[in-house]
Amino acid sequence: MKDASPQTIYLKDYTPFGYVVEGVELTFALAPEATRVKSRIRFAPNPDATDRTFFLHGEDLTLISAAIDGSPVTPTLTEQGLTCEVPDAPFTWEAEVEIAPAKNTALEGLYMSNGMYCTQCEAEGFRKITYYPDRPDVMATFDVRIESDLPVMLSNGNPGTQDGGVAEWHDPWPKPSYLFALVAGDLEARSDSFTTRSGRHVDLNLWVRPGDLGKTAWGMEALRTSMRWDEEVYGREYDLDVFNIVAVDDFNMGAMENKGLNIFNSSAVLASQDTSTDANFERIEAIIAHEYFHNWTGNRITCRDWFQLCLKEGLTVFRDSQFTADQRSAPVKRIGDVIDLRARQFPEDQGPLSHPVRPESFQEINNFYTATVYEKGAEVIGMLKRLVGDEAYDKAVALYFERHDGQACTIEDWLQVFEDTTGRDLSQFKRWYTQSGTPRLSVEESYEGARYTLTFRQRTPATPGQSEKLPQVLPVAVGLLSPGGEEVLPTQLLEVTEPEQSFTFDNMPDRPIPSLLRGFSAPVVLERESDAAEQAFLLAHDTDPYCRWEAGRGLARGSLIASVVDGADPDGAWLDALRAVVTDPALDPAYRALMMGLPTQSELAQALYEKGITPDPDAIRDAVEATVRATADRWADDLRGLSEEARVAEPYAPDAQQSGKRALGTRVLSLVSRLDGGSAAEAQFEAADNMTLKLAALGNLVRLERADDALAAFEAQWKDDRLVMDKWFGIQIMSAPAPVAVERAEALTGHAAFDWTNPNRFRAVMGALVSNHAGFHRADGAGYDFLAGWLARLDEKNPQTAARMATAFQTWRRYDDDRQAKMRAALESLRDKPKLSRDMGEMVARLLG
Repeated sequence: MKDASPQTIYLKDYTPFGYVVEGVELTFALAPEATRVKSRIRFAPNPDATDRTFFLHGEDLTLISAAIDGSPVTPTLTEQGLTCEVPDAPFTWEAEVEIAPAKNTALEGLYMSNGMYCTQCEAEGFRKITYYPDRPDVMATFDVRIESDLPVMLSNGNPGTQDGGVAEWHDPWPKPSYLFALVAGDLEARSDSFTTRSGRHVDLNLWVRPGDLGKTAWGMEALRTSMRWDEEVYGREYDLDVFNIVAVDDFNMGAMENKGLNIFNSSAVLASQDTSTDANFERIEAIIAHEYFHNWTGNRITCRDWFQLCLKEGLTVFRDSQFTADQRSAPVKRIGDVIDLRARQFPEDQGPLSHPVRPESFQEINNFYTATVYEKGAEVIGMLKRLVGDEAYDKAVALYFERHDGQACTIEDWLQVFEDTTGRDLSQFKRWYTQSGTPRLSVEESYEGARYTLTFRQRTPATPGQSEKLPQVLPVAVGLLSPGGEEVLPTQLLEVTEPEQSFTFDNMPDRPIPSLLRGFSAPVVLERESDAAEQAFLLAHDTDPYCRWEAGRGLARGSLIASVVDGADPDGAWLDALRAVVTDPALDPAYRALMMGLPTQSELAQALYEKGITPDPDAIRDAVEATVRATADRWADDLRGLSEEARVAEPYAPDAQQSGKRALGTRVLSLVSRLDGGSAAEAQFEAADNMTLKLAALGNLVRLERADDALAAFEAQWKDDRLVMDKWFGIQIMSAPAPVAVERAEALTGHAAFDWTNPNRFRAVMGALVSNHAGFHRADGAGYDFLAGWLARLDEKNPQTAARMATAFQTWRRYDDDRQAKMRAALESLRDKPKLSRDMGEMVARLLG
């Protein structure tokens, strides 16, 4: 267990390691309880270092022997590592340690998952394998020898000897230790190949447990598509002879980009028509692309220190978003990203966990794999691309690859290539990396004598540790529409750089209607008084897909808030305007499905809170349900036609066209079930030939409390499929009526298949409860106590997963006094737990403030 009161690490204190690592040789003699790891590492003094202390990280290791240049030494050991006197010249360090993978429940370092050996070394897991300078700026080539009787033994790089219980691997590309990987087990592979544009032949393998091979076709197709896209769009070729992916059941993250050996949570790579939804297929496609793209933006060029995490993650998330937009629908992808950003990152930015895209300090780096680093980091890259233009972006990124290949870099290195290629001064833009919080952008308009003026004012509220904020560079994409609905000014990109700034547009014979923040061109909260009539106009006429969707979202939000606050009936004019969009066959079904979606209950709680109204989760739930029912009643005559339009006659395919139709059909089924009591859902459940339709039907039946037979049938069919059973666990809680959600969760934790040490199963239950907004925030605090109790238990086994789940409490200050007191008490119970992990200790301290 890590120390719960560790030292705070600061970006300003960075210094290079005192020694260069010229090469690493590792030998693993695998055994569940007593794996032996021999290391042979060539060190040389680092001429750029000012501190020559020889310190190697190491945790939970039993040191068997150590030697320098063949002579035994006795280093000084601590819980964090070792120090030793070393020559002031190049030398070879040798050590042998013993570790117990079978006892490693934290799933960091080398551990076992159902008999398979597996590693997870990002961020600081390698120190649990052997003594090493476990920091990202120490890069070296690795030669690995694995000794075992297991049939498959994999590591990074290209294969060498592979027989007689021995597997050797050589990675010719220098890498930091966090990218080291090893897998060994009884596995089988779907194999294929890829020829790069320069003619290199690459063997591709997707390794799985026996029985899972039938779920690998989509993953292999996604890998080949990703490789081709990265060549065509970024000019990046793969650089090894083999690319391996392994599916692992027990994994804290979605996947890991280890050089040449990507390790995936099985949920992020295994898919089939019967067991996976369309959303699963799209997620797998995106994650495989993300991890593959890391080969250049993360591996060949890595981050100097963990404060620069956004350098690899923000850039790679942006790249995988580009990829998905190209493979599917760019407008739908963009709106989906906005929905995700507002649901996950905005609350983070506006609460006690707020931190800059590049943090200034941390105690436990695992706590900073956040939506701010990933999703907001990607938004920053997108803004930069909009500001400099596509051609300049391509030139700057090409220079980045040319200049920094093989290096561990910083945000300053990234911005410098843009300054060098464009001549722009990006010092103000850099504030996106150093200032936390979500900027608020207010807008005022004036119209006089055919001159139309927009005046913007920007402010960023104070956040923990940052009370004063400086103005940032805000790229604001704007279009103007005439009162008749024609676009009189196509999209222009305005750069708002001052606290207050005005832009004028001449020769406007009529007062135009502004279409603001097109494409969500900056991750800000737009504050502008806009009445329902204008929003309805934009919903009907705006040519920008995002702004059209946002107009509909604004109408929905206004109607729902009025229902919560005043008990008003749902706005019929909005529902009629929305029906015109949803029934338009010229529009993409996936886009229409997005249009039908309502703001989440958590989003509504935040909107109320920002208006100075204490959100009542029960009232919000009731308003949402009343709105859905009113929509069903008002659209009753259209639902049959929409259902027919959403029907897919062709054999199942997880492509954009079919997925869009099923998404629309799922929205329609939710409305139909309000009218027929669940008959259509029961029929769909019985007839469905794919998991998308079956799970959608099951969710409606659970909500209606008509699911007993369906749940039993589902369990009987899929009880031996761990990933499908995750869905079975989650749907019963997420779709449950709020008053009984906690009891459903409690009951399911007693189910024989509930394995709380498996991250996927734990998240399936706890994450589903948190997603049931009114259920989790039940007035008696049962949801808070339930989650806190399980987090305390998991913290003893897997601190990383437990700490990340604790973010469910980050919005605790926006609710009423009683709920706040109950959430605070739950957090304090975690804080006061004996032997609290470092991960959880830092997280709870930040949440409590």
